[in-house]
Amino acid sequence: MQMASHTAPRVVLTGPPGAGKSTIARLLGEALELPVRDTDTDVESVAGKSITDIFVDDGEQHFRELEAQAVATALREHTGVLALGGGAIMDPQTQELLMEYTVSGGTVVFLDVSLAAAAPRIGFNQARPLLLGNPRAQWKKLMDTRRPLYERVANAHVVTDHRTPGEVAGDIVSLVKASGL
Repeated sequence: MQMASHTAPRVVLTGPPGAGKSTIARLLGEALELPVRDTDTDVESVAGKSITDIFVDDGEQHFRELEAQAVATALREHTGVLALGGGAIMDPQTQELLMEYTVSGGTVVFLDVSLAAAAPRIGFNQARPLLLGNPRAQWKKLMDTRRPLYERVANAHVVTDHRTPGEVAGDIVSLVKASGL
């Protein structure tokens, strides 16, 4: 799939829960004067219910199918800043689309965060269905599985530990401007 620059996002953010994807996407959109899209919000809009309710009512597999469709649609249609759900990277088709996007000149930023920094940001609350039970152990298990995938599809890596969302967004703005996008 060839993505023309006028029909692809300017920057895509990926990373685990607590990395700051949604907040940083909003700040990037403001700084770059671009629209912002979040695939988790797209999934909730299509399903007509929250992600937690999708997991409870329809199961994780159904959520993942909706998520993969949301990512493919956003990569095809959105021209601004795109924030992906933390687990979107698990879908092989999504991985392929993101790699094609980077090959065609797109920027995928892996927003990296440690468990210690993620914990206070997300509080490991019940609104995150994959972190039920022992949230810290579940988060670590997710990252052990997902880290190689985030690293594989991203062509930029920004650590968010001990940094404000504004500082992280500023680094990404500089990266995007330096790349001429």
